[in-house]
Amino acid sequence: MSRWLTVLLSLIVVTGCAAYATHQLDSVFGSATPENRAQSISSQEAEFYHQQVKPILDSRCVSCHACYDAPCQLKLTASEGIERGGSKDLVYDGTRLLAAKPSRLFIDGKTTDEWRQKGFHPVLNERDQSPAANLEGSLLYRAIALRKQQGEFAQPVLDDDYDFSLARDQQCVSIEEYDQFEKDYPKWGMPYGLPQLTDSEYNVLSRWLASGGKMPAPTPLTEELQQQVAVWESRLNGDSLKDQLVARYIYEHLYLYSMYLGDGEAFRFRLVRSSTPPGEPIDRIATRRPYDDPGVDRVYYRLWSDPEVKVQKNHIPMRLDDARYQRWQSFFYGTEYQVTSLPSYEPEVATNPFMAFREIPPYARYRFLLDHAQKTIMAFIKGPVCRGQVAVNVINEQFWVYFLDPEIAYNKGTADFLESQVKDLEMPAVESSNTLSIASWVMFSEQQKSYLSAKAKLMQTEFNKISALDLDLIWDGDGNNQNAALTIFRHFDNASVVRGMVGQHPKTAWVIDYPLLERIHYLLVAGFDVYGNVGHQLVTRLYMDFLRMEGEMNFLMLLPKEDRERIRQYWYRDANQIIKDYIFSDYIKVGVQSDIQYKTSDHQAELYEMLRSKLAAILDHGYDLPRSKLAQQDINALLSLQQVQGGGIEYLPNVVTVLVTRQGEPLEVLSLIHNKAHANISSLLDEASTRLPQEDGVTIVKGVLGDYPNVLMQVEESELQNWVKHIAALKTRQDYVALLNGFGVRRTHPNFWSVSDAIARLNKQDRPRESGILDFNRLENR
Repeated sequence: MSRWLTVLLSLIVVTGCAAYATHQLDSVFGSATPENRAQSISSQEAEFYHQQVKPILDSRCVSCHACYDAPCQLKLTASEGIERGGSKDLVYDGTRLLAAKPSRLFIDGKTTDEWRQKGFHPVLNERDQSPAANLEGSLLYRAIALRKQQGEFAQPVLDDDYDFSLARDQQCVSIEEYDQFEKDYPKWGMPYGLPQLTDSEYNVLSRWLASGGKMPAPTPLTEELQQQVAVWESRLNGDSLKDQLVARYIYEHLYLYSMYLGDGEAFRFRLVRSSTPPGEPIDRIATRRPYDDPGVDRVYYRLWSDPEVKVQKNHIPMRLDDARYQRWQSFFYGTEYQVTSLPSYEPEVATNPFMAFREIPPYARYRFLLDHAQKTIMAFIKGPVCRGQVAVNVINEQFWVYFLDPEIAYNKGTADFLESQVKDLEMPAVESSNTLSIASWVMFSEQQKSYLSAKAKLMQTEFNKISALDLDLIWDGDGNNQNAALTIFRHFDNASVVRGMVGQHPKTAWVIDYPLLERIHYLLVAGFDVYGNVGHQLVTRLYMDFLRMEGEMNFLMLLPKEDRERIRQYWYRDANQIIKDYIFSDYIKVGVQSDIQYKTSDHQAELYEMLRSKLAAILDHGYDLPRSKLAQQDINALLSLQQVQGGGIEYLPNVVTVLVTRQGEPLEVLSLIHNKAHANISSLLDEASTRLPQEDGVTIVKGVLGDYPNVLMQVEESELQNWVKHIAALKTRQDYVALLNGFGVRRTHPNFWSVSDAIARLNKQDRPRESGILDFNRLENR
């Protein structure tokens, strides 16, 4: 009783302080309203913002304040996000029993007034506009001033006054509450737990904020770009039923992508649904999911110019050009078929792509997805589902992905089979965003068993009649498409997908066919609601177990029949008996012998190398160390790290981003990926019990791999081999601390920002279109 009384009294005090602060600010500077910020901006002020202010915001603030996981929902990636401000509501909440209302920037609110009505508080002054009011009434200014007041860090590892956990208790205070916040958290200025801004940076932001924090409107499109937009919008808005169905299919798969029209980087576009046709201003349709009922008679698909700065963790770039359009035309219009009616937006139809798009041949749909397969998978990684360990602990730490050849696998028989399985291919989103997890899981489990049993019978029949079970089943990218082989890395609570067979032989691999690829997208991207309740998120995670096992089963089919169960047993050591009963049941077994001729005793390793040879013409080698500027002896030393297993590797963070310098000048960026071993990955909440640190290893690559570095290091080129020896010799946690003391650039390091900036420059040089601002929310403090 006394504890609740204390809490109640604290709330009364805080509320009283906030009310008093509001009164004080109002009495001095007037009442707050967004209309007070409606000011003109001169060309000199616009130039000042673009050339001096925005570069500081992008390089010092956006690395923590972007996307759904921006603290307090404060997105600093665009002026609209700054004007919107912050919120006390959490986007990621693994405990909510009912789905929350979405609060997506540019979608769920169109004006600052609307965001205020949704509970967002300003971070810029919205009272009378004067230099004093603009500073005193600005959360941005007060936050950087608080950090400036603290000064330089006194120790390399910060004390417990800081909380860097993703699930930390966020203090999302308004300007009226900031006086009390400064007293309670005097070390929590911005940048939070990172070196302070330089005097020059601080002065630039202070000058900008004092003058009203003015931000110019986005740069208008060039006439050439407007013409290109018009061409693409014409292509995507044909009037025939077939045109409308194809456009809907394209939109539901590409709505998260950043579209580029040509080679330029200045403008990016998002494919959006609008109630207005091309030629009129876009009136964006705001729905929870991309296939929800739009509420209008006709949907138009429009290219909306995206004003946000590029953030690597959610950036999926795609170039729209005539070559891509011609491929799409060949996929969707290359064979004759009729579209007799458009599918409804009722959940039982819209959530099931095998029902909604049944009139588009599976071959055409699969070809479209394969054309950009890395991005199709990447949307699962870079979409909202990837936040949090429970969301991605369904995949192994490193594995390779291949695809079934569409020329062999997809015909009328396949279409008939998918038609017969439509009901069993339902996914969790059919129950919207409020799901009862256990009952739903049992239902989807039974449906998945039924589908896999039917699939196994079909495969048994097909392989016995017409097809050989050999490497001809694997898509070779048509000899030119680098999407045919992918590597996926899991970094505990996030993941990366890259092209090529990167790193050493993985424990597992997947072969993906069309139904599996489509379900991955509609489960984890189109159908996943980050604002959904705990049941929806849990069932989504549990359903993904089925898809992983199916991909693994497809790969195992290429191995000798007598190997399959033994390898499965190894992959699922110590798994729960219920899981084992599922994995080893007859409905996911195909008793057909592989037609591949093996010559060694290690069939899995031999299969990997046969696949490497088959796909040699299309393998992406961009992450290979030999492509770096390093000397051969240094490359050999770095590659030797991939042979190290166990020992002190368990103390390494998930992703180490390394700046290699030559006489102090930035030369190259390397990424060291910690591949954590598990007995199995079937445990939802007790992952630690399945860890096998003695089997841990690392992958080291050229360039930035991983959007969320856990630690930065700087290594002089002449010290590379010494750095390698330090890592290979790790035994204890203290050994890792010694490594950090010698080479680490901790979040407290005085050179942190210069090293971060150098990594960003090299990353942009290395991958101009794919690169973006890295996320620092997962930087360690040790």
